[in-house]
Amino acid sequence: MERVPILKIGDVLLVSIQVDLQDQTVLALQEDLAERIVATGARGVIIDITAVDIVDSFIGRTFATIASMSRLMDAETVVVGMRPAVAITLVELGLSLGGVRTALDLEKGMRLLGASADGPADGP
Repeated sequence: MERVPILKIGDVLLVSIQVDLQDQTVLALQEDLAERIVATGARGVIIDITAVDIVDSFIGRTFATIASMSRLMDAETVVVGMRPAVAITLVELGLSLGGVRTALDLEKGMRLLGASADGPADGP
């Protein structure tokens, strides 16, 4: 089973999903992410699903679970790069992804979290 890499950028964890999402992959990601949030004290999680073509109800619910779990550990979750077909599928499945904020791309997702890939600005 492939594992989804989790990168740390400042106080944000970036999850870029580049593999076909199988149920076991998503469950492993949920566990790995919880461990990394605790280990790093991350304040935000960005899940980049730009490469994801399709989702099913299990994967959609798991994204919502990841967001709820992250929030309990004081980290906000933003899903970025959602394709129109994925959004339509989630709506058709009746999944609102409550608590999951979304942004069109990684840059907007970082801004939504009040983070910057460059780090804090220096002086005047």
